[in-house]
Amino acid sequence: MNGIDAATRAAIVTARAAAPGTVRAWREGPAYRTLAARFAGCAAGNGEAAMALAAEMLCDAGWADALLRPLVEALEADPLFEPPFRVSRDPLRIGAVLFECPAVKLSASVTSSTEMQRRPAPTSCTFTGRLAVTRYVRAGGATLRRWRTAPAEAEFRADTAPPCREEAPLRLADGAVVAIDGRSEAQLLADPTRDVVTLVATARAGAPLIREHAIADGRLLRIASGDDRASRTEMLLAFLRLANRADAGPCFEQSTHDLAFHLRWAAMREWLALDARAALPRLGAMAESDPHAEVREAAGRTLARVRAKQETPCPV
Repeated sequence: MNGIDAATRAAIVTARAAAPGTVRAWREGPAYRTLAARFAGCAAGNGEAAMALAAEMLCDAGWADALLRPLVEALEADPLFEPPFRVSRDPLRIGAVLFECPAVKLSASVTSSTEMQRRPAPTSCTFTGRLAVTRYVRAGGATLRRWRTAPAEAEFRADTAPPCREEAPLRLADGAVVAIDGRSEAQLLADPTRDVVTLVATARAGAPLIREHAIADGRLLRIASGDDRASRTEMLLAFLRLANRADAGPCFEQSTHDLAFHLRWAAMREWLALDARAALPRLGAMAESDPHAEVREAAGRTLARVRAKQETPCPV
């Protein structure tokens, strides 16, 4: 707190001490409890059910007013009060997570029209793999550009991925509610004349792949995992490999049976780097019978290389 006078420092300390009680009262209040109860029956991963409830709710923004009012009043009473939201901020957009449970995440954001106009036109669109419903509280005169492609099924392959195709744009109006299935649909805001204010509900839809396509010709550019669980597992396995934990073989073995094909292969790569001899039997099994064709092919090629290295005599 260098450069802050003593009175301001004392006020900050006082605000932080009072904040937990304010936040606790807010979470025990009727607006927050009603919101939590609305999604309490939705199991994690049941994105369709959560989005149906969210779409109905977003047709009226009254719930957001009721949810935020106690925190706005707390800010009016003390400008140093910090609302209990995860906030992200960059020159283009500021956003905050208003509510989150295993089934759904509700966020609010403001997108700067000035920054959008300053930036070059986007060259790619992203299929998030998630379900979303957006209420354009203030549409800012923007247009919504939209693309569609086939969903990434269990046997999805990057080398045979179909291109995406642009659909007719949607002219947005204040209060418009738009649903999107990120497994097969992508969208981008375009040409706002004023800042765009949104309320967004998002939900998982299985273990999604994030796919980026070129706008010019629709071709697939790159793929990433949208599965937080799988990504954390990959990091932990990388740590075990770097720590030279050869005794952690069962952890690698288990992950090579995961439902997510990209995690299965990532686990095998790490295991081979750690202890190729121990991983070899499982690598052979993956080459023969892994459910995903690309994993089978990669395992087959790798198996031949590993065996060749093991059979090469050590030079004297």
